Amino acid sequence: MTGAFSGPGRANQGMPKLPTPPTGWPIGSYDTYQEAHRAVEHLATSEFPVEEVTIVGVDLMLVERVIGRLSWPKVLGTGALSGAWFGLFVGLLLGLFNQQQASFGPILVGLGIGVVFGLVFAAVGYASTRGRGREIASATQLVAGRYDVLAQPRNAERGRDLLAKLAMRPNSGID
Repeated sequence: MTGAFSGPGRANQGMPKLPTPPTGWPIGSYDTYQEAHRAVEHLATSEFPVEEVTIVGVDLMLVERVIGRLSWPKVLGTGALSGAWFGLFVGLLLGLFNQQQASFGPILVGLGIGVVFGLVFAAVGYASTRGRGREIASATQLVAGRYDVLAQPRNAERGRDLLAKLAMRPNSGID
């Protein structure tokens, strides 16, 4: 497996089989991933060997953003909707192999059974966690406090110089 910045010059192609700390010297540090990625893009356009560059997220945080409050209507509506999609899919598959011409029976049966199963599973899941602190809907992200750009020592000084020139541009913010 290769990433966007891997290439023939990289010593170990692809992802390491075991967790491996990154190597290289820091050539830039940024508050957001977008800024770090922009810096690497600048290095690439400046003919820098980006296959020797690594972006490292430092000070990792697990951030849970609250979307809203859970309620029986929301839980049942979401369960019915997800069940309907799955039931529709199964019904369409059954309809493809149906010998009768233009029959919507398998589609409607799959849709109906999917809605019922979706409602049941959502209700059981919500009822089993009710009263134990799961009264909210949320989305979880892993984010970093800062993003360091590392380069191999043989090219680190040149990389720092290129990124310093990028930072000195009048419009050096994210486009």
